[in-house]
Amino acid sequence: MFENLQSRLEKAFKSLKGQGKISDLNVAETVKEIRRALIAADVNFKVAKDFTDKVLEEARGQNVLNAVSPGQLLTKIVHDQLVELLGGTQSELKITGSPAIILIAGLQGSGKTTFTGKLGRYLKTQGKNPLLVAGDVYRPAAREQLRVLGAATEVQVFSEDSSQDPVSIARNAIAFAKANNHNVVVVDTAGRTSVDQQMMAEIAALKSAINPTEILFVVDSMTGQDAVNTAKAFNDVLDFSGVVMTKLDGDTRGGAALSIKSVVNKPIKFVSNGEKPEALDVFYPDRMAGRILGMGDVVSLVERAQAAFDEEEAARLSKKIAKNAFDFDDFLAQLQQIKKMGNMKDLLAMIPGVGSKIKDLDVDENAFKGIEAMIQSMTPQERARPEILNGSRKQRIVNGSGRSIQELNKLLAQFNQMRQMMKSMQNKKMPASLPGMRR
Repeated sequence: MFENLQSRLEKAFKSLKGQGKISDLNVAETVKEIRRALIAADVNFKVAKDFTDKVLEEARGQNVLNAVSPGQLLTKIVHDQLVELLGGTQSELKITGSPAIILIAGLQGSGKTTFTGKLGRYLKTQGKNPLLVAGDVYRPAAREQLRVLGAATEVQVFSEDSSQDPVSIARNAIAFAKANNHNVVVVDTAGRTSVDQQMMAEIAALKSAINPTEILFVVDSMTGQDAVNTAKAFNDVLDFSGVVMTKLDGDTRGGAALSIKSVVNKPIKFVSNGEKPEALDVFYPDRMAGRILGMGDVVSLVERAQAAFDEEEAARLSKKIAKNAFDFDDFLAQLQQIKKMGNMKDLLAMIPGVGSKIKDLDVDENAFKGIEAMIQSMTPQERARPEILNGSRKQRIVNGSGRSIQELNKLLAQFNQMRQMMKSMQNKKMPASLPGMRR
């Protein structure tokens, strides 16, 4: 997401390079390029115009410090205005009531049911005991999908026969939650292929019956300005409390994310960028603004790493490395933890300065599969002591994994190099004193 916008904004800022100061002439031309970039990214025209007018007003008359170039100063101004455009500050999910009730709304195909499953996992990581409710009585696949998602994340799902109406199902689910100590109820609802009166009347009746703490509108970011128009139609009826942007990992220009807050005046609370249960992020306007401008998002990267890596496992692994006992079981565990962090290209884009350089790079998400297959084709003894792998053992492994002898030999060579590097790092001792510090 935002790759084209990011590259066009970088091009706009380059026009100020070599300028001694910000003047009405050079800033006006740059701001004009920024407006073109926003419109090309499918940002609402009025939103784009208001945004660039604010940037222009802020930039005029600014004194450029000796240590700051005009391009850097304008980037800072644009960053601050982007943060405001995206909502200013992060909007917390309100979990109040006994139980708290969260209603999920949106069009069919927007990713509502997938998000409901992800939200259940997220709430569980926050120490809650959520109950997911299959409230789509029209699409049997939606109920089954939610049951599968709940099983994968170990979150309980409440489902009844489709002959029941959504209001009855929701009420019964809330009664079940109270009786079984579930402190959050997340109600998935039916979507339609378009906004219609029957759909709006049904979900309005559901809102009135269960009085939800939060109403989250799920919008497919790939639909561009149609997403914004749909959000406005739903908000007029539901007065929802927050927006969820899905499919941010797809081929989207990002205009919906930049326009929606201004149009409906409701905060974006979550963004989703993949199908995996863990591919859900709390939305932080300042972090997203940084990513749009190619500044990266190190904080989110660290948070994902902290969520994926277990402290006890890290301590155990450190002891094994110290004893030079790191084996293929440990290596496999590390690969699987890295995969939990999410889409690899998305992770790389969080590193400052990397985003624009990898926009045309095809990052293979299945790159680890061959390595995993070879390790899983080894016996426990071979994983612990790869040095015992002879010709016949290697042949059995490549036959079992569907890989080649060359690939296995390459893996073994790289693993040995990694082991040697770990050993050398453990053997290094800090000098008694730094050069030039002796007395």
